[in-house]
Amino acid sequence: MKIVEIKVLKGPNYWSVRRTKLIQMKLDLEDKEQMPTNAIAGFRERLENMMPSLIEHRCSEGTRGGFFKRVDEGTWMGHVIEHIALEIQTLAGMDTGFGRTRTTGKEGEYYVVFSYMEEDAGVFAAKAAVRIAHALIFEEPYTLEEDIQLLREIREDTRLGPSTGCIVEEAAKRGIPFIRLNKHSLVQLGYGIHQKRIRATIASTTGNIAVDIACDKEETKNLLEAAEIPVPKGNVVRTEEGLKEAIDRIGYPIVIKPVDGNHGKGNTTNISNWDQAIKALEAAKHYGRSAIVEKYITGYDFRVLVIDYKFICAALRTPASVTGDGSATINELIERTNLDPRRGYGHEKVLTQITIDQFTQKMLDEKGYTLDTIPPKGELVLLKPTANLSTGGTSTDVTDEVHPANIMMCERIAKIIGLDICGIDIMATDLRTPVTENGGAILEVNAAPGFRMHIDPSAGLPRNVAEPVVDMLFPKGSTGIIPIIAITGTNGKTTTTRLTAHITKTAGYKVGYTTSDGVYIQNQLMMKGDCTGPVSSQFVLKDPTVDFAVLECARGGILKSGLAFQHCDVAIVTNISADHIGLGGIDSMEQMAKVKQVVPETVFKHGYAILNADDDLVYQMKDDLTCNIALFSMDEKNPRIISHTKSGGYAAVLENGYITIMKGTWKIRVVKVAEVPVTYGGKALHNIMNCLPAVLSTYFWRNIAIEDIRLALQTFVPSAAQTPGRLNMFEFKHFKFLVDFAHNPAGLELLCDFVGKMEGTPKVGIISGTGDRRDEDIKELGRISGRSFDEIIIRQDKNLRGRTAEEIVQFLVEGINETKPKDIPITIIYKEKDAIMHAYHHAQPGSLITIMCDVVTEALDLIKALKEKEDAEYA
Repeated sequence: MKIVEIKVLKGPNYWSVRRTKLIQMKLDLEDKEQMPTNAIAGFRERLENMMPSLIEHRCSEGTRGGFFKRVDEGTWMGHVIEHIALEIQTLAGMDTGFGRTRTTGKEGEYYVVFSYMEEDAGVFAAKAAVRIAHALIFEEPYTLEEDIQLLREIREDTRLGPSTGCIVEEAAKRGIPFIRLNKHSLVQLGYGIHQKRIRATIASTTGNIAVDIACDKEETKNLLEAAEIPVPKGNVVRTEEGLKEAIDRIGYPIVIKPVDGNHGKGNTTNISNWDQAIKALEAAKHYGRSAIVEKYITGYDFRVLVIDYKFICAALRTPASVTGDGSATINELIERTNLDPRRGYGHEKVLTQITIDQFTQKMLDEKGYTLDTIPPKGELVLLKPTANLSTGGTSTDVTDEVHPANIMMCERIAKIIGLDICGIDIMATDLRTPVTENGGAILEVNAAPGFRMHIDPSAGLPRNVAEPVVDMLFPKGSTGIIPIIAITGTNGKTTTTRLTAHITKTAGYKVGYTTSDGVYIQNQLMMKGDCTGPVSSQFVLKDPTVDFAVLECARGGILKSGLAFQHCDVAIVTNISADHIGLGGIDSMEQMAKVKQVVPETVFKHGYAILNADDDLVYQMKDDLTCNIALFSMDEKNPRIISHTKSGGYAAVLENGYITIMKGTWKIRVVKVAEVPVTYGGKALHNIMNCLPAVLSTYFWRNIAIEDIRLALQTFVPSAAQTPGRLNMFEFKHFKFLVDFAHNPAGLELLCDFVGKMEGTPKVGIISGTGDRRDEDIKELGRISGRSFDEIIIRQDKNLRGRTAEEIVQFLVEGINETKPKDIPITIIYKEKDAIMHAYHHAQPGSLITIMCDVVTEALDLIKALKEKEDAEYA
């Protein structure tokens, strides 16, 4: 068996629109194709012994043990690997369960698809599952626990922490989209101009000055003390001399901690002698030049959480500890405590396992204990100096016990520091009485306070502390989204995208849009190249100046990674034709339609899918959609249009020379086709077709008036600036050059229909074939060219995509010769630039030269340079 490729899908995709996080592994079983599970002696027993928890996999049987039943009956190894990959993730604390295994169409080769929670863990699980299956087949020893532990470590290294994660989950529940902006905890909530950002529990609304103050413990203490908030007495010190002076003034016991520390790093508490103080100062200075020395306040450690300057909850924190039973050693007590099913690795469970580190050893040394010491029954042995949950501490919710005076004090502290998300550490005997009366004190004020102790306390009620954060960032139920119009299909996507973006821009929106030639923000080109995948879409959605997104979504991006968005407001499907068939496991027009259908399946229920009623495969998509349906057609008498509009549906049609919107018995004539420059007076039928869905998609927005749509269509000029590579006409003194990106039979047929209506003789075509297309598709390009041009120049793309230039030329020539309408002169010039220059130098007066360009910008730059040179000569 061998892995051919692994793809990580991160959005709505070919396999599932709802399950957006999938691994797609192409697996070649090789000789194992002839070895179903029931033909491998002892396979079921070895599999069950290694992973008995697979009994819970119901599989297609729908009952507990269903997967093992399939193994007994005989199933292929790809299916087994799918279930292994899912189960080892679950065993590592990532409970996930969606999978599919399907043939690629090639014997012995399968797509093994399964869900993941963390991308790197999913990729690891794919590779490990193949190794495990191999070991099981050949009865080789395999240590599964090593893989499980590695998966846990990958999970902890890559996942969002519990604090950030709970905010993201709360946002997602409300329909607020999110984008992870780095590998750590920086996350964007919402899109475009409405976005907010969080990093851990610091929000984009959190003031920088407030964070600076909170990180400076001395400054925090001074501000609180000046506001009559009880704080421990203390000093900032740098040297041993300063430390001695502070101790002489304060007296033991003391606490030493870094001035700029956080999460308890470098803190030492309950220091009672000089040797301990010297060591504690050294520990604190690992995190900065200065340390703060404070009186050690006895009592319990409480954390109060204030969000948007309102008290939310409080927790009692207890450091990691064990209680003696008079017979077990401290090490045995730790092992016994870690057996608690609530304790796990990192943040996977409510509690974290207790580890033995230098802090543990130090605390035991101070008591004269070792790990082999047997503490007396009932003695509490503290193992960490701080009560952080990440080091094995516990928390108890005490929200309902907090005295109103303490609530008021904490809300006041948050205002004094200026922190809208604020964690306040209090040492006191309890919070039932005012801290000002029970001798307690405020130890610290924390920016980016951890939420884990509140969302998953060891005891008491869990609190949804993410809710007030999201309420603060997105008040009054806002979702932070911007309008999204997504456009897919085989041909016409880019022009339809540009038309739609131009209409929305004309109506006053700040538009970001993606196309096959680049990404544009407010008409400024930001990225060059084919930008029709999820990375480009995210570029637009992340831009804080954009308030409207128009996104071209091509086949390649959907198959490679999925869509960048979970939902859109409007989806347009232009058409489905025989292009890219045979690539990426898509071997038929019906499968290609399923790929394109991913886009309209993401439309909100209240949104619209705009479908081509003249295309059977596109029209059929309506049966699988739950959103509103709108149609477009070049024929107003199309029975599908008549039926749809009679039932109250919307449609856009070519009607009596007008681009017209229809609903029921009424019509809105938007504009005469002859007044729309991109249609070349109605000669470019495919551009009329592109106008129809663009008009309809923008009509659905209340802020866009018919007048805006009409003006936009009248001012959208087919030029190298507005539509590069789409019907760009250059008029030289004695002939014309027409540049277009037509690259498949359907596109070339429409281009040649337009060329046939244009003046100019002879008609010269500069054509090519794309190497990764089917033989028949390349031949068809030749046939269409043979019927349409008086002279043909065959060039080659820069990337031959797996074929030789000679092969492509042969198929094109075969196609041309099959037409045999006349003897057509054929010239073969491989380089696009040389082909253009040949046509230029040999152009006959009155001729129309049409080039199917490869690299649009290079072809346009060359022709523009020739035009400028001619203009200068005749000036």
